[in-house]
Amino acid sequence: MSVGSTDNARVVIISASDSFLAKSLVSKLSDSGADTVFSHAVIKEIEAASMGAALIVLFMSEELEAAPETLVYIKDLIQDRDLGLILTGEQEQYDHVIRSIPEHAVTEWFRRPLDIDRLIKRIMSFIDENTGEKSRKTILIVDDDITYMRTVYEWLKDSYHVGMASNGVQAISYLARNRADLILLDYEMPIADGPQVLSMLRNDSDTGQIPVMFLTGHGDRESVLSVVGLSPVDYLLKTIDRDTLLEKLSRFFSRDHI
Repeated sequence: MSVGSTDNARVVIISASDSFLAKSLVSKLSDSGADTVFSHAVIKEIEAASMGAALIVLFMSEELEAAPETLVYIKDLIQDRDLGLILTGEQEQYDHVIRSIPEHAVTEWFRRPLDIDRLIKRIMSFIDENTGEKSRKTILIVDDDITYMRTVYEWLKDSYHVGMASNGVQAISYLARNRADLILLDYEMPIADGPQVLSMLRNDSDTGQIPVMFLTGHGDRESVLSVVGLSPVDYLLKTIDRDTLLEKLSRFFSRDHI
């Protein structure tokens, strides 16, 4: 899916057992110049190994079915730090894993028998695309309409790292752990609406300079003027289609805003 920091490029290979394939993958990736570490599917080991990680490769197995807390920990890890996740294993194992880890959070799934050369190529491509100068921009979507937010996520995920938050509190929590190059902020939300969330962001030195585009369902003149009056970098009607959104974002990031 994504990378929390462009300075980090570690690959963490997780397996419940001392799998020959997993250890071989660590060796081959290390020989290719990738910072790669092995971890058993144990929370304390994963926690230590994942410092500075960009990508997790999880070897799915029957042992994992008996350790649901490990899958939940991995889910929280990749979402909190915006990491990529590659799975290897059978259909039945995959079906089990995505009960704990959302399918949209999976970067790719490699079925067995495993083509290790193709897997290595994909891992190196991920590292190349998602770290250093070639790193993708990160966009945080903040919207209480989960269905709409996931639709936008699907539109953006192939071009950007994408975080999601359903309210202002989640957004601030996300930004405390992750950087963002742009926030797509719903104008109308319960409890704390878009303007209130924007005010909270602007009053914090760590988030005050992050560009914000409002998402609004209203295109009448009065609504547009009320949004523009808050000085976002842009506002987007929720009727916007995928291609137009991608074009607007591409134009925005081609400027010298960031």
